[in-house]
Amino acid sequence: MVLDKSYKNKMLAPIAAVLMLMAGIAYAQQDAQYTQYMYNTVSVNPGYAGSRGHMSIAGLYRAQWVGLEGAPVTQTLNIHTPLGYRGVGLGLSFVNDEIGPTSETYFDVDFSYTIQTSLEGRLSFGLKASAHLLNVDFSKLNQDFGQGNDPILQNNIDNQFSPNIGAGVYYHTQRFYAGLSVPRFLETEHFQEGTNPTTAKEQMNFYFITGYVWDLNPFLKFKPALLTKAVQGAPLQVDVSANFLFDEKFILGAAYRWDAAFSGMVGFRLSDEFLIGLAYDREITDLGSASFNDGSFEIILRYDFIRSLSNLKSPRFF
Repeated sequence: MVLDKSYKNKMLAPIAAVLMLMAGIAYAQQDAQYTQYMYNTVSVNPGYAGSRGHMSIAGLYRAQWVGLEGAPVTQTLNIHTPLGYRGVGLGLSFVNDEIGPTSETYFDVDFSYTIQTSLEGRLSFGLKASAHLLNVDFSKLNQDFGQGNDPILQNNIDNQFSPNIGAGVYYHTQRFYAGLSVPRFLETEHFQEGTNPTTAKEQMNFYFITGYVWDLNPFLKFKPALLTKAVQGAPLQVDVSANFLFDEKFILGAAYRWDAAFSGMVGFRLSDEFLIGLAYDREITDLGSASFNDGSFEIILRYDFIRSLSNLKSPRFF
């Protein structure tokens, strides 16, 4: 979304920062951001669908820059499962992403096909089909900033629909994984006809993910992980993380988003099936000032429908 310069100059500094970030997100559109991406892989790579070997359902909530009005809020729900023993996986996802007056909703269907490359190696090819709904409520800006007479802000965008497709490849063993994906190929432009010049353009987001699990001793596992995201019109995003799993139950970790934020993570396996994870981000940019916001919070709940534990030494750490 592009707002004229005279309008931007009227805003207070922190609000202007949020709206300019919102403008960048809408024009050079980025997918929703996650700190606990290592537990939410199917959202960025359709090849992951069904790779856990059983049905898995996860819900995630993220509140970014808490205390800053109009800051991003994201809700995600996904479920995926293998189908039979033919290497086919299927997944369904819902993502709702809100920032300022803008709300976006995605409904995704993921399909994967996996081939065995070695005794432990599996290579998956995935396809994603998605439906996107865009809403922009300019009345929120009118109320907050008294711009009711501004003709640019008179025509809301209501449920503008656009389809999209994406693809990904994902390789994993019991200890290692790597994936490359583009969740949305079509660079769709959304616009409001008439005098409103507002436009939003979806850009391709390129993802590379990888990680490895080491057994430091019989009771302690260590997993470094990496996510790299590239999108035209935005800085390269590089997330590195390190997680420790104690006695197959307690997870403690830290992450760094290059030139953007530090994060702390904790997780609990309440059972072999049920995982809860928490994350807190602290910005190292100007937005990290305590006068602007109180950081970003994220919670994820995941449940694995494990049919039998007889042949499962321990639930996989990714």
